[in-house]
Amino acid sequence: MSSDSRAVRVVIADDHPMYRYGLAAVLASSGDVEVVAEASNGEDLLAAVDRTAPDIVVTDLAMPGLDGTAAIRALVARQPSLGVLVLTMHEDDEALFGALRAGARGYLLKDADSAEIVRAVLTLASGDAVYGKAVARRIVDFFTGAHRDYTAQVFPELTEREREVLDLVALGIGNHQIAGRLVLAEKTVRNHVSAILYKLQVSDRAAAVARARDAGMGGPPHRPG
Repeated sequence: MSSDSRAVRVVIADDHPMYRYGLAAVLASSGDVEVVAEASNGEDLLAAVDRTAPDIVVTDLAMPGLDGTAAIRALVARQPSLGVLVLTMHEDDEALFGALRAGARGYLLKDADSAEIVRAVLTLASGDAVYGKAVARRIVDFFTGAHRDYTAQVFPELTEREREVLDLVALGIGNHQIAGRLVLAEKTVRNHVSAILYKLQVSDRAAAVARARDAGMGGPPHRPG
């Protein structure tokens, strides 16, 4: 690190103390990163970020209490420019797309080597996004249509038609417009929506939208005003 550059300030979150210790040592040894706080759960992570105002957060997903995905969503809502790197053992699509929908700009598996983790932190600090090779392949497959069975894996209890309706609901489209797109009677769409709410065990349309978007369906959340 040059004498006129500032170290990247990082908060790390993981519920395993020894992993946090090792990760902090790896980042600090680079000379370009300063670990300013550690957290063992989502609530502590939010408090640590409020207290230290880091440039980057490195977090696991599976933590007690408030999990990593929920914490990411809260952090990015408060500070949209914050770079969040997920570092986890979870490589399933639901975890991946849930984290990306929440606002993570990086996603690595814990088998990444030290140099790759440091590079990822510095890449996020420069404003770019970074994903491990396996993760990047999943993202490409999803958006190019090579992974069309993804929603079936996430919501196996729904029929193919119900998943089509849920995807449009997650885009913020009303029943009348959905009926037009799918060439269905509006009453049929209402029946599909009711079935979706029942099968997902959610109380209303907004809760279904939240579940769908966490799973990578639909568009970005609508923000009024």
